[in-house]
Order: sequence, then C-alpha cells, then structure tokens
Amino acid sequence: MYDFLRDVSSRYDIGFWKPGAGIIHQVVLENYAFPGGMMVGTDSHTPNAGGLGMVAIGVGGADAVDVMTGMEWELKMPRIIGVRLTGTLSGWASPKDVILKLAGILTVKGGTNAIIEYFGPGTAALSATGKATICNMGAEVGATTSLFPYDERMAAYLKATGREPVADWAAAVAGDLCADEEVTAQPEKYYDRVIEINLSELEPYINGPFTPDAATPISEFAAKVLANGYPRKMEVGLIGSCTNSSYQDLSRAASLARQVAEKKLEVASQLIINPGSEQIRATADRDGMIDAFKQIGAIIMANACGPCIGQWKRHTDDPERKNSIVTSFNRNFAKRADGNPNTHAFVASPELTMALTIAGDLCFNPLKDSLVNKDGVEVKLAEPSGEELPLKGFASGDDGYIAPSGVRSEISVNPDSQRLQLLAPFSAWDGKDLLHMPLLIKVQGKCTTDHISMAGPWLRFRGHLENISDNMLMGAVNAFNGETNCVWNRLKNSYGSVSGVAKEYKAAGLPSIVVAEENYGEGSSREHAAMEPRFLNVRVILAKSFARIHETNLKKQGMLALTFTDKSDYNKIQERDLISIEGLRNFEPGRNVKVVLHHADGSTESFEAQHTYNEQQIVWFRAGSALNAR
Repeated sequence: MYDFLRDVSSRYDIGFWKPGAGIIHQVVLENYAFPGGMMVGTDSHTPNAGGLGMVAIGVGGADAVDVMTGMEWELKMPRIIGVRLTGTLSGWASPKDVILKLAGILTVKGGTNAIIEYFGPGTAALSATGKATICNMGAEVGATTSLFPYDERMAAYLKATGREPVADWAAAVAGDLCADEEVTAQPEKYYDRVIEINLSELEPYINGPFTPDAATPISEFAAKVLANGYPRKMEVGLIGSCTNSSYQDLSRAASLARQVAEKKLEVASQLIINPGSEQIRATADRDGMIDAFKQIGAIIMANACGPCIGQWKRHTDDPERKNSIVTSFNRNFAKRADGNPNTHAFVASPELTMALTIAGDLCFNPLKDSLVNKDGVEVKLAEPSGEELPLKGFASGDDGYIAPSGVRSEISVNPDSQRLQLLAPFSAWDGKDLLHMPLLIKVQGKCTTDHISMAGPWLRFRGHLENISDNMLMGAVNAFNGETNCVWNRLKNSYGSVSGVAKEYKAAGLPSIVVAEENYGEGSSREHAAMEPRFLNVRVILAKSFARIHETNLKKQGMLALTFTDKSDYNKIQERDLISIEGLRNFEPGRNVKVVLHHADGSTESFEAQHTYNEQQIVWFRAGSALNAR
C-alpha cells in the first residue's frame, strides 16, 4: 500500500510523507499551514490548520481531485457562528475544554454548513497549538471549518517551526487577518449566531460516552457516572491524536506523570501515548517527556492516529463486560476505539486524561479530590504545568519526507492482491425511475461514517474496494430488531449481514435503499462510506438529514442522497417494504421526488422527499459518478 502511494507520488510530482512521519494534520501545522491561506484536505480534521488562521476545509477524495486537477470546487455558502472568548485559562482548564464545552452547546449537527470564527480578547491567551486543538474538533459539531485571528502566539509558533518569513508577511497584513472592529463591537449584526465563553470561568470538561457532544463539567461528572451506571473503573488512558499531541499537550501531561514518583503514587490504569509527529516525538524524547511517561509504565506508540481509529490491540478479560476508557482524542463513537460496543469512551484534555489514568476512577476530580499514596498518606495532584514551545527549539528526528524525484516509475497492481484493486467505473443511470428496491436497512439512531465503514483492522483494505465493502454498515443498528449487522434478506426469507445481503441483491440485479435518521454520515470524511454502498448497488440513502462531507461524497459517487420532507415519514417504512423513487426523469434542482412504499400486505403509501442537488451534481448522478462526468 505505502509502496504504491510512494510510487504514484513520485510519478505525479507529489511530495510523500513516509509512515511514521506523523499524523498529517500535525505535519501540516508544522510545515504548510499559514495565516490567511486556504486549503482542502481529505480528512474531516483538516480544520486543525485554523490554529494558524488558515481556512482549512475537510472534503472527500473526489473533491480533492477537483482541486488537484485545477477544476472548480464548490461549497454551499456557510453560515458564520461567532464565538467570543474572554478571560484567561488557568489551573486544570485547557484549550480542549473550550471545544468540549462548545460541543455541548452546538451538538454534533449544530455547526453543519457553518464556519466557526473565534474572536475577542481571550483568543490571544491561547497558544497556536491550543487554537489548533479547538479548530480540529470543530469537525465534531459539523462545522465547515474554524479559525482564529492572527496574533503573536501564531507568530511565535511560525518562528519556532522555521518559518520566520511567513510570520513577517502575516504581520504586514495582520489587520486583514482578524475580524473588523465593527464586527467585534457589534457581533450580533454580522454573525448568524454569537456564543460567549469566559476562559477564566471555564471548568475542565469530559464528554461522552458514545458521542462527543455529551458534555459535562468535571464538577458534575462523578454524579453523572453514578446516576447512569457507567463503569466507574477507568481501564485505559490514551493521550495523543491529531487533536492533542502538541509539545504543550505532552509537556503538561508529563508534569503530572512526574508527580507519580514525587508523591509516591501508583498508576491505576494503563497509559498509552501516541505522538502526533516525528518532530514532536523527537523533541519530547530529548526533553525527557517520553522517559517521564515510560517511568510510569506508558506504552509509546507510533507517530500515527493509532487507537483513535482503532489501530491498537486492546486486551480485555471479557469483551462482553462494560468498561470505560478516557482519551484526549476527538471522537468516541461506539466501537470506534477498539471495536467493542461495551467500551464507554470519554473524551477529555490530556491533563484530565492523565489525572484519571493515575486515579483509575471516573469519579475522581483532581481539582478537589485526594489520592492515597504508597505510604497511606492522602496527597493531591498539583496543577499541570508545561512549556508552550520547546526552549531548545524543535528536534527534527527522521522527518520522513520524500520530495518528488521526477522518476516516472511504472505503476502495476497485482490482480491477486488483497490490499490493492484497480477501480472500475460505476454504471451510468439508465434513465428510469428506481422501482421496487428492497429495503436493505432502516437505521435507528446515530450512524456515523464509523458505523458505515469501520476503521481499525479494516483499514488494511482501503485500497481494495471489494474487500473493504465487507464492513458496510456493520455498525448500524437495525430499527426492526435493535441489532447490528443483521438485516432481513427477502431472497432467502432469513437474516444475514448487511454487506452479505447487499451482495446477494446486487448479484440478482436488484438495487437497494438505506433509510436513516439525523446527521447521517457524521464524523470522518472517509469516502469508502459512500463508495461501498455504491459498489454493492445501494442506489439511494433516504435520511432525516446528512452531515456535509458525506452528503457530497454520496453525490460524487452517483448516488441519490434524499431527505424526508416530513421527518415523521420515517416511521411509515416497514421491514419488508419494496421502495420506489419516482420522478427521476424530471430530476432538477428544487424539485422533490416521490417515494412509494409497497408494503408486504399489498398496500402502498407515498410521500415526497427533497434533495440539495444542483445542475452539475445531477450530471454526476446521470453519468454514474463525478469521475464519469469529466
């Protein structure tokens, strides 16, 4: 897989970062992001670069192809949400707590088709990497992107990463890299919504389980754990990811790790650290942080996403037992971290994650609670401390960058490979309505791209569409039986896996349809969540609403992404329905289509569904995909 990517990069004059170089969002912040720039990236956490005042937008792969080939790239005009920050962080509060609190205010869909712009005097109190953390997790509220005004903290980071000329250029136009005075004076006149957060009053937050917008301040969290019966014992603490693996993050976490020996404490839970880049790892190693973590038994993983996308070997004595973990990551959907639906994953800052790891107790509040050390003495953890930037400068380590060589090597793929498979174009629309499609699954509740196309061990098949399609919708809950990966097969009058049933329908020449609830496809921008259904001949996703990136990905693959005009029509759909979509010959912007339900008892019901397709996107549908239309 990596050899293929390396050789293709060389052939087309693209720079290549080798495995182990780091998570691309951290690498971009260290090398490419700059104030006032604009960038698209094929991951939902691309807005991480907003920490340096860049308009950075997550997109699907097909959108990136448009940009790379010089074609026009389109985006629905976003709303603008203004977040006014005042005060200064202190004690246990961290930049992560800003976005954790905001997630509770906006929810996972409150930022959809909106840009979040931070302003106010509090912005200058945050480091550039702290700002990046906040922008990074804007993806968890559905935001198109997030950004901060340019300031001296950004300048300091640019200079520390060897980009002093960029800082000078930004300083020369600093007035254009922040909100106008009229906007900050009367924000309600210019923003579609204004939210106020006082950093001086901000508590540490811990969000979860199962959704990143279940926000709870630490002062109320113990009561929530007990009231809801969450597993109180915390089993693993994980620090890192693209959201929280900066030098400042690791520095503050290391200050707590050192207190374990100083105060004769024992660490109650397993600790895992994954640095965000080779530069961070090498610098943290040189400055003693890695050793501080190892001294308390931490496992240091590769400079990669790792456990955040399920790439670790979790050891549990009983996979059926409910258990709790705390991470400094960005997402905590069911099964995302370790594939176990019984794992209650909570998201917090690196500091709070470390404190809870030491205590091993979800009800522990480091702001007020004590721990009993080896001598039987009650001790309190001191507030975390750390450096924003390394005093000795960053160490480069083996950065892993391979510049374009100009070598036009031949690209060949073994037809027997189980990891790589050349794509064949999807078939064009046949000009007819989609009639009597079997319902593949009616999804109940949250259905993220992790539910649609799981990560973890499945990522080894990202280059092989047929193989990775075996995981399609295996995490989605069937509304008719409450189970995952178990749907009715009308050809056999029995139940089977979602992908297995879809394959049988495809082999029989039957297109199928998926019905879902709110914010379908939230989370990762992974395009496989759209390509897999298309490959298995799912032609329509009918949902109450869509996440922005996933809706576009579906359109790019020539699928129909429809929404209920009346959301209560979701309740009319029965397990054994055959469903028709009529009116496609007159498919045009703003014109609804007709959905007809053919029930098993011979009766029918119909209702209208709406869509957001423009003229160009309708061309994609008719051609079978955006690539076919070029």
